[in-house]
Amino acid sequence: MIGNVLEWYDFGLYGFYAPVIARLFFPAHDPLAALIGAYGGFAVGFAVRPIGGAVFGHLGDRIGRNFVLVTSVAMMGVATTAITLLPTYSQIGAAAPLLLLVVRVFQGFSVGGEFTGSVAYLVETAPPGRRGFTGSFANIGSTVGILLAAGVAATTVSLAGAEELSGWAWRAPFLLGGVLAAAAFLLRRRLPDTGYAPGRKGGEPPLKRAFAREPGTMARAIAFTAGYGVVNYLTMVFLPTYAALAGGLSQGAALRIATASQAVALVVVPLAGWAGDTAVRRRTMLMLVFAAEFAAALACFNLTRDGGLAGYAVAQILFGVLFALVMGTEPAMMIELFPRDFRLSGYSFAFNLGIGVAGGTAPLIATWLISATGNTLAPAWYLMLGGGLACLAAFLMTDRSRAALR
Repeated sequence: MIGNVLEWYDFGLYGFYAPVIARLFFPAHDPLAALIGAYGGFAVGFAVRPIGGAVFGHLGDRIGRNFVLVTSVAMMGVATTAITLLPTYSQIGAAAPLLLLVVRVFQGFSVGGEFTGSVAYLVETAPPGRRGFTGSFANIGSTVGILLAAGVAATTVSLAGAEELSGWAWRAPFLLGGVLAAAAFLLRRRLPDTGYAPGRKGGEPPLKRAFAREPGTMARAIAFTAGYGVVNYLTMVFLPTYAALAGGLSQGAALRIATASQAVALVVVPLAGWAGDTAVRRRTMLMLVFAAEFAAALACFNLTRDGGLAGYAVAQILFGVLFALVMGTEPAMMIELFPRDFRLSGYSFAFNLGIGVAGGTAPLIATWLISATGNTLAPAWYLMLGGGLACLAAFLMTDRSRAALR
């Protein structure tokens, strides 16, 4: 869990601090253009995730899960700590955004193995009939990470003045990420041997085997995670910025509501995992939730833009509950799609490609859509596209929630 806390704390923190990072690293006369630059850095970190997923997935299938979990969290900790030391544009000019993008590349690579490796570890070692509940703890960690990021960002923005925030205060939360990484590394070095035997060695790489033997499974998994990523990052990371940009709310108020939304989600995630084991098949749960995201998109963005603080709170908490249902269901569902020989390779690549390409670019595209169309509701249409894609892909996937792992 603590590795996922670190991963999503860092990525969430970058998203929540996008307006500050935009001013410091991507100066422009047009604040919207600077924000696009900051979200471009957000997207770059995700763009390399499929590469990290392929490399760590291969190592996980050939060497074992423990190696992936220890190595990825160590790399992530070094990169997160490095952000605290980066000079800004006013100090070194154009080299500042370049250095920031290099760090984001390093982070994205390590994240490619972090989440999926922990999901595989949890689901493969779960007691019979408890894969959904046990797997949900990976996303309990990610929810705690986003919750911590929102809370720290909101506290920093609320307590620090504008000059302090742009000077040193924005760096302190990233330094905390380095402390989390050190704790995660020490804990994971002591992970017990799960008894999991790596897949067969030699022959074609596990990822190549995944595409050769089950191309349909790979295609559906990539489509699902692409829609999943768009929904995730528009509702849980972009919406607070949208509330400030289009709704006129203060950044601190928007982040406090985002924190409350994550706190509610934290309770729902394990309940959703339990429900997938006992009451509702995982595929059915995912289809219903993404259909609800599609139906609620326009209304919730309208509430965020025109409804003031109360309207935004309703929209953010509703999105938080809906997405918590996905986070409690998705880990076991995705692991169950793949057989042991290439399970981590197939899952890591599909998950990180979908999340990296579609999810990581979602805030950037949403901001660009507003700029290009002049329509502040354009992100809602993009959210509907993501929700519809995820719903269709879930419908086409095979549900193995009541069968043994292959």
